[in-house]
Amino acid sequence: MPYSDAEFPILEFDPSRTAIIEPRRRRGRKLAPEAVVLCFFLEVIEAVCGEDRAEEVTAFSWEHGTHSLYALETEWGTVGVYHPGVGAPMAAGMLEEAVAAGGRRFVACGGAGAVIPGLALGHVVVPTSAIRDEGTSYHYLAPGREIELEPGAVGTLTDVLAGHDVPHLTGKTWSTDAPYRETVERIARRRAEGCLTVEMETAALAAVARFRSVSFAQYLYAGDDVSGEAWDHRGWTSSSIRTDLFWLAVEAAAKLKDPASGPTR
Repeated sequence: MPYSDAEFPILEFDPSRTAIIEPRRRRGRKLAPEAVVLCFFLEVIEAVCGEDRAEEVTAFSWEHGTHSLYALETEWGTVGVYHPGVGAPMAAGMLEEAVAAGGRRFVACGGAGAVIPGLALGHVVVPTSAIRDEGTSYHYLAPGREIELEPGAVGTLTDVLAGHDVPHLTGKTWSTDAPYRETVERIARRRAEGCLTVEMETAALAAVARFRSVSFAQYLYAGDDVSGEAWDHRGWTSSSIRTDLFWLAVEAAAKLKDPASGPTR
């Protein structure tokens, strides 16, 4: 598809495979394990990897500071771990750097708002697709309403959950750049489209993974509740599921197949 002009800049998709700043040129040596977990839970990373419990193999430097990428030894082999930041642009940028550092199989674990009533705090959701209501994915893929996550990778994640008897749902998530613009009307529209959750990064991470030909899937857990007339925080950032979800993501990342090696399942 050639470069196309559009009324709005976000729709001017450029399919060029190279850019002025390429992460592989900046990153150099491949230091990351092939299996990597993008963990949005800083306290879990500190508990599992901090104080020399895992080797820091590299770091991603941004204006606000650095994000360490650890090599964690587990029963499933060595797995990379890092915090991807919050929001689609940062999470996508750091995924780019993690790919350039040698990562090939990625699983993210994070929290999300419950869009449907009755989705209990801590319930696990595996996204099968994401509404692209953010801006970053449009720089990696031609404009479209949704992005489907790789079915084989999704299957690996659900297999891991089934193996541990973890109740879960699979379905659509809504990725947005504006958490303070989740209006009642907009939430109702997304719920009517079939969304279970709302978060900020899934669509962008899936788009980067597709563009760079690496495997990606995600675990979410139901955190705060935005399905009613008023926001219910539910104390979601202190949920005990966070540590458990991290270890499920570690196992799943280790079991994912590289896209180049054929189907995941």
